[in-house]
Amino acid sequence: MRPTDFSPERRVVVTGLGAITPLGLTVDDFWNGLVNGMSGIGYITLFDATNYPVKIAAEVKGFDPTLYMDERRADRTSRCTQFAMAATKMAMEAAKLKMDNEAAEKVGVMISTSGMISLLVDESDTIKSRPNRIDPLLIPKMAPSMVSSQVALEIGARGPNTSINSACASGSDVLGLAMNHILLGNADVIIAGGAEANISPAAIATTARIGALSREPDPSRASRPFDLNRNGFVHGEGAGILVLESLEHARKRGAPILAELAGAGWSFDAYNDTAPDPNIEAIAIKNALNNANLTPQQIDYINAHGTSTKLNDAAETKAIKMVFGEWAYRVPVSSIKSMIGHLACAAGAIEAVASVMTIVKGIIPPTINLETPDPECDLDYVPNKSRRQTVNACLSNSFGMGGQNCCLVFKKFDG
Repeated sequence: MRPTDFSPERRVVVTGLGAITPLGLTVDDFWNGLVNGMSGIGYITLFDATNYPVKIAAEVKGFDPTLYMDERRADRTSRCTQFAMAATKMAMEAAKLKMDNEAAEKVGVMISTSGMISLLVDESDTIKSRPNRIDPLLIPKMAPSMVSSQVALEIGARGPNTSINSACASGSDVLGLAMNHILLGNADVIIAGGAEANISPAAIATTARIGALSREPDPSRASRPFDLNRNGFVHGEGAGILVLESLEHARKRGAPILAELAGAGWSFDAYNDTAPDPNIEAIAIKNALNNANLTPQQIDYINAHGTSTKLNDAAETKAIKMVFGEWAYRVPVSSIKSMIGHLACAAGAIEAVASVMTIVKGIIPPTINLETPDPECDLDYVPNKSRRQTVNACLSNSFGMGGQNCCLVFKKFDG
């Protein structure tokens, strides 16, 4: 097969997972927090938020980058890149992937991120008053493209390399792109996912000013997707990384196979800067199901975008009902953003990690803080307690501000 020959017979599987999250610094800690309905949201400690209208976020706690890289690399990279590198090494170890055994040009790195634009704000006073004292590493630290570049430099991967930003759809978008690169034969393995570290004065101030953030005084109750009294999302940070590879390659090296990435679907609202269009979101869902060759009735669980905003949650509910019909009332839907906040460009990636774990463990994470039903959100959102259930196929939704939509389908690996 020539590298550019697309082969629908090729299959893409997940062989490793890595996660740095507000619920913990390992996949197991993240998963245990989810199934136990724990909240990773608290008061902001990364900067002094005393004078800010919103003082809460879902921070990563206790992270030491030198546990995952040498001090020189840690000093020369941003918090965002450090999260990505840590989760990558975790995922590679889980996948038993050793670069010494691989053709480096057939291993890619693709990471969705908004980079660290906040660093430019931090350096603005220096730029104005003492430009010669600017951090010489500012561009490598803040540029979104440098996240995947630095990760690939660290591990020695020379295959396809890119950083994607399609707003809140990015984390799913990058996994769909990686899947297609593997199907096209451009790579045997792609380390793909998302990383964000933008709990910053600029991010909190701007999103609070437009009324997008929750003003709930109790941090643990602030993110409440699909609840009648939801009043905004909560910023989160962290990274989710998946090792994706062709089934043929995974079998050849005896890799552990966790699940199959069976399909991806995209659409664009072309409607409004911030308001979602459920009709077009439904197209992305349909496209993902068609790509995976599955019917709605074959989906056992939906990992919702579920941001805890009035417009998003109602629109997503409508989109699900448009595609699933009466089955929409029988398939469990939940949002892990209720526990870890919204990781922006990394959201879809960390939710993909959760989706794979749901399939592996047979446990559906809950939507916590769901206390008062919203008449516009009338599906089974697995309120407050996780649920044991066999999940053979999972749909994971990501809908970005601006109208970018991407949905993924993960399946239990059937050999």
